[in-house]
Amino acid sequence: MEKTAISDKIKTVLISILEHDNFEMNDDLTALDVDGWDSLSHMLIITQIEEEFNIKFKLRDLNKLKNMGSLIKVTQSKL
Repeated sequence: MEKTAISDKIKTVLISILEHDNFEMNDDLTALDVDGWDSLSHMLIITQIEEEFNIKFKLRDLNKLKNMGSLIKVTQSKL
């Protein structure tokens, strides 16, 4: 799956969970840049991404997550 398609699906997940789209989706985006993205919503986002792409993240995958670019890269590696 292409990076753009993955990014679009992840953005849809973020909008669904955070209930807003007041952020610009880019590789440098972090939770600190998005209103309402806290530790609880982070876990909901990860769980929803796993369901959306039918994948499972391992702890080592989650430890690699530094920003949106790394989330997309790890997700792409699971497909």
